[in-house]
Amino acid sequence: MAPPRDDTPLAERVEELLAAGGPLPIVAAGRPVLRHATEPYDGQLGPALLNRFVEALRATMHAAPGVGLAAPQVGVPLRIAVMEDPAPVPEEVAVVRGRVPQPFRVLVNPVYEPVGTARAAFFEGCLSVPGWQAVVARHAEVRVRGEDQHGRALDEVFTGWPARIVQHETDHLDGTLYLDRAEPRSLSTNEAVTALWAQPSPEAAARALGFELP
Repeated sequence: MAPPRDDTPLAERVEELLAAGGPLPIVAAGRPVLRHATEPYDGQLGPALLNRFVEALRATMHAAPGVGLAAPQVGVPLRIAVMEDPAPVPEEVAVVRGRVPQPFRVLVNPVYEPVGTARAAFFEGCLSVPGWQAVVARHAEVRVRGEDQHGRALDEVFTGWPARIVQHETDHLDGTLYLDRAEPRSLSTNEAVTALWAQPSPEAAARALGFELP
């Protein structure tokens, strides 16, 4: 039997979330909110409440810690996500993965499309699937369109790790988890990744676990 729908207006649901203070609780895989497309944002929260919600998403992302967070991950089915990556990794890792610092960004109603045909595969995790990582092949470069929280247009090309982040977060807004795109044989605990597969690329994991890279 399907769980009952929550017909509480979104603004009320967000106000209730924010009233508790502190980082918001992150929804784990298995909850329906992570498996349905979100509503496009068209003013449901109003400017002041939207700004408060964005700041709560940012604080929750920092506390987790993570480099991105989408609204459905805190139980809110709106097409809003945030990202920020200080990229505190060794230079070798940064070069191989194309990981460069990214300032805090708010993505409202984002959509992405590939630029070119190149794909890159790396281990990826998710705050809504705690304890696990898997190799995901994603577009190496994408064009993202949408707005920020002030309604200003966003039209930007992302490459490398930032491209991976925006694809991961935008997928959340479509009800897609990274596991849907992952190589099943690569699924590993965080401990295994740290102990065995911490190399900049997943080539050793592919050989040992028996999967192919693009």
